[in-house]
Amino acid sequence: MAELDDLFHTDQYVGPERLTDLCYKLICENLDIISIKGRRGHRILRKGITFPSEICDKIIEYAQRSEATEDDDCFFSIFKNLAATRLKHVKISNCSLTDTSVQTLVSHKLYDLELTDCSNVTEISIEHINANSENLHSLACYGTSMIIPSSLSASGSSNNYVQQLQYYGRDYQTRRYVFKTPNLKRLALAYVGIPSSEYALLLAGLMNLTHLDLSNSCNIDTFEFYHLVPNLVSLALYNVKVNTDPKSFVKNICQLKNLRHLDISQSCHKQGQFENPNKILSDLVTGLPQLVSLDIGGTNLAGRGVAERPINTNIEDTNFGQLSDIPGLASKIHKPLQFLGLYGTTHGACRRHDIPAKVVAGDANEDQILIAAHVCMDNKQELLQKVLSDLYHVFRFENCHRMDQALCTVLEAMEKHPAQKHIQISGSATLFYIVKMKEKGELVARMKKRIISTLLAGMSTHRDEETMMRNGCLALCQFRIPHDVMSNYETLVKVLLHSAKHSEPESFVQRIGIYLLNSLACQVEGKEKRLLGKLGCVKTMLELVEYRVETNIFDDVLEVAWSTMWNMTDETSINCERFLDEEGMALFLKCVQQYPHKEELLRNMMGLLGNVAEVEYLRIHLMQERYVTVFANLLRSNSDGIEVPYNAAGILAHMASDGIDAWTIEKPTRKEVLKYMVQAIESWDLNAERNINYRSFGPLLRLLDVYHTPPCQHWAAWALANLTKVYSFKYCALVVKEGGLEKLHTVIADSRPYERIKELANLVIENCCQYESHSDDVNVSHSVLDSEYLRLDG
Repeated sequence: MAELDDLFHTDQYVGPERLTDLCYKLICENLDIISIKGRRGHRILRKGITFPSEICDKIIEYAQRSEATEDDDCFFSIFKNLAATRLKHVKISNCSLTDTSVQTLVSHKLYDLELTDCSNVTEISIEHINANSENLHSLACYGTSMIIPSSLSASGSSNNYVQQLQYYGRDYQTRRYVFKTPNLKRLALAYVGIPSSEYALLLAGLMNLTHLDLSNSCNIDTFEFYHLVPNLVSLALYNVKVNTDPKSFVKNICQLKNLRHLDISQSCHKQGQFENPNKILSDLVTGLPQLVSLDIGGTNLAGRGVAERPINTNIEDTNFGQLSDIPGLASKIHKPLQFLGLYGTTHGACRRHDIPAKVVAGDANEDQILIAAHVCMDNKQELLQKVLSDLYHVFRFENCHRMDQALCTVLEAMEKHPAQKHIQISGSATLFYIVKMKEKGELVARMKKRIISTLLAGMSTHRDEETMMRNGCLALCQFRIPHDVMSNYETLVKVLLHSAKHSEPESFVQRIGIYLLNSLACQVEGKEKRLLGKLGCVKTMLELVEYRVETNIFDDVLEVAWSTMWNMTDETSINCERFLDEEGMALFLKCVQQYPHKEELLRNMMGLLGNVAEVEYLRIHLMQERYVTVFANLLRSNSDGIEVPYNAAGILAHMASDGIDAWTIEKPTRKEVLKYMVQAIESWDLNAERNINYRSFGPLLRLLDVYHTPPCQHWAAWALANLTKVYSFKYCALVVKEGGLEKLHTVIADSRPYERIKELANLVIENCCQYESHSDDVNVSHSVLDSEYLRLDG
């Protein structure tokens, strides 16, 4: 369907981002580049900077995607300098700007102004608009904004209220208009709640209007004020009750002879039920000769379908009704509508065969659903959430043929309506299936980033909604963590930490959140690890551990919480310090006492404490009899693997490396511990596979320099020998890179280390040499192959 393809432009996410987009993002994330903060926090454009409208409009657009508009009035004050800035087209949504900022914006003599869900804007802004309206062609106010006066009628109001209106120049009854915008072509005012008699006042003086949207408004009745807007080509009355006197409504609407688009769709079926629906629709369509687009979704105007076909006695008398499954549209058989909205119509009208329209919105198939979503996108939130639910079921139970269009649709819906919980829930569920079904590598980097950012925005807004958090986490699990989320690292950590702390204990949401946090703590550098600690990850993990210890619950969350702390303390001393400050050692002892045979748990805890022991100034906190006794006992652990005794030996090796004077406890003695260490090390299989990941051998190589205590060197040499033998492809190069071979040669040449240490050191050197030799052979082979190919090409 070519018409459907025209609605979506997925190619914008192919290739790298444009330089201009990157510049706008940089400016909006660092407003100090273009402005300085004045008193009271208001921003002032820097001297010497001048921006044309093309740049200013874009800055507002991109600022809303960042946190630049967090203090909205302060941000919009940048545009007070009319000599250095210029605005033309301004769209603002979900913003807390006030009338003051609206005054700043409209002082630029705007062409277009759109405000959506700007709840702090009041009717005072009307006067600011009127005072600067000479260029204004389009004005839209959607959602919860109170820009429309609560009452346009002074009747029934107190004298004091009337006096206030007169004082501020807003006695609408006296001046006989609301908007003084003579060149206005488009007006959208959703949720207008004024008496029917006051619409004449609201629309007074707007004779040039061609597009009018009064969706979700009250008291429209029969649209008797049609004569005020005679030049309309588009009229949207979504969710407006017009079935009280449909005959008069149709008569009045049909006076708009230029009307090309009419929307009378409903989300409430009660408001969409008409008597004699076939005749109402037929009269409406025949009375509007220019009509090419009609939305009757949620109504019964499409009739009952095939069963209502008239008997073909006289083709002229039946007005071709027998050729259409929608009797009221029989006159359009030979001149089909460009668009027909049938989403939610009674009797399944969108599933009929003979529909006189080129493009149909409905729920009969994937194309209709995508069209419906496009139509509902901006100001039909109730319908949009239903459409997204339909789209979700397409992915769950059927084969989706328009995955790229569906992806763009879902993302746009979630981005435009961040506060709508059900839109976010349905959208996130659909994103899970889309990302899961996409072939590996099919999603380009920019699209991945957009998906992740959109998910996180929804999760941040609805972080206490369990379904949203579950959907979001499951969708994020389809990406490479942490690689694909690095640009949103802090946001994701904050969301997951909140979920870990506030979701139901032992819930799926808590479990998956902890797994993601553990993934975020792994394979990242010190900056991100420090951020985890700064945001409270250590404290949160310990709270999860404490809950399970107190309730005597052993589950995977307990193990993963310790694993997360193990990962985030790796070569990150500040997080090790946080662990100690938060009484982590007390919980360590409790876990050892309650779960003495849980090998995975013990491994994770001992790995974490190994990181603590690597920090010289923190080892004093480990030098307590109750801790060292546990470490020594775990040296002789009879578990299946070597991870627990290996980590215990590492902790003790680092503690012993500080010398005899640093061993301040009486039991167990330093001599005993070193003896147990050597016995344990020699009992391990040098070919044992490991469940450990070293990013650096710095801590091990430092222990090779501890000549005053050879058992410390013994443990380090054994570790290097094991790792370079079993995982030569991974660790031999690391030994060479960090200067390990020089240290090993020095150990071999020194008389103080005993023979077994030197044997292990020699083994490490041999492993590294063999690996380098093999790598050279591979490189030579590749060179030969390349030469062969070059000769073949020649």
